[in-house]
Amino acid sequence: MKSIKLGVIREGKVPPDFRVPLTPKQCKAIEVLYPHVEVVVQRSPIRTYPDAAYEEQGLTLVDSLADCDYIFGVKEVQIADLIPNKTFFFFSHTYKKQPYNRELLKAILDKKIALVDYEVLKDKHNKRIIGFGRYAGIVGCYNAFLTYGLKSGRYTLKPAHACEDRKEVEQELKKVDLPADFRVVLTGFGRVGHGAREIIDLLPITEVSPDEYLNENFDGPVFTHLEAEDYFAPKDGSPFVKQDFYATPENYCSTFGRYSVKSDMYVPCHFWSAKSPFILTNEDLMKETNRIQVVGDISCDIAGPIACTIRPSKIGNGIYGYDPRTQIEVDFMDPKAIAVMAIDNLPCELPKDASEDFGNELLKHVLPCLFGEDPDHVIARGSQTNLNGELTEGFSYLSNYVAGLE
Repeated sequence: MKSIKLGVIREGKVPPDFRVPLTPKQCKAIEVLYPHVEVVVQRSPIRTYPDAAYEEQGLTLVDSLADCDYIFGVKEVQIADLIPNKTFFFFSHTYKKQPYNRELLKAILDKKIALVDYEVLKDKHNKRIIGFGRYAGIVGCYNAFLTYGLKSGRYTLKPAHACEDRKEVEQELKKVDLPADFRVVLTGFGRVGHGAREIIDLLPITEVSPDEYLNENFDGPVFTHLEAEDYFAPKDGSPFVKQDFYATPENYCSTFGRYSVKSDMYVPCHFWSAKSPFILTNEDLMKETNRIQVVGDISCDIAGPIACTIRPSKIGNGIYGYDPRTQIEVDFMDPKAIAVMAIDNLPCELPKDASEDFGNELLKHVLPCLFGEDPDHVIARGSQTNLNGELTEGFSYLSNYVAGLE
């Protein structure tokens, strides 16, 4: 069997990202599972796992990945770091025609690089097979409760990025002190929503159905987790049909206002389409009956479905206030303000845990297709470009974007 060399690239994006696609132990596991594969690691002064940790596993550290067959990273690779005629795996943020990465995709084509984008790697059922969504949910939900503690003055949690790892985050959660009538509502499932649930499951909060949440009283903190039909309804009054909603969301309206008058905190974990109606409107937030004090917006769609999410926030300064009456940013401790947590790179707060989780998914779902049989063409369907400097068939729609025509 032909020998293969896999390289782990040094992350070059600014601000720096400390995550890795594969931990030292995972790199070693690849060599054990696939004896024809050698893993080398480009030296880096910033990654959460230092060079020495890779050396301890018997891995080779290198300055150049020029002799590698496959190169794995996390975030966008800098154009200067692209190596012609290689196959790269990373999040390129180009498949939605993001204007800020047009030049990156153009350079990838010019250098005849095969780009396999993690974001579009899907199984035979067209479901994504890899991502950092779980840890976005975990860190985002933790930050939401951190924000509530500050806003209410009831308790203080250590920021997630100041914690060593998830174990310390879980220890911090023991400080959470919620009032007996506390209520929190979540929207969205998937990796993000289930990650958020992992945090809630560690707290003394009882899950109730949406109907119970709206109509009953409780003697302790409760939460409800909404499906799309719980907060969207057809404009014409007909019954909700999920397939129709996903096909024509513009024919639906939000009914989320029913929950804003019952909730102290809202944690959005949903995927939102620009064709879909807004969920939590400024009109909802301006009502005297609005009860929401904190929005932990993990989805972080700017100027979109959540009226108070007017900008992304950053690690280390993750909370801002929104005044519904003036619709401008204010101090989040202002009594009239909704406290908003909208950090857009949440998994970076726990880089070790997030990296390990991501690497496990690579080992389970991607590498078997790359180094073994791939009957469902997972790698091919996740490849935006090929080694001939062309967009693949599934991504030909990006041609005008690359050419700067749209």
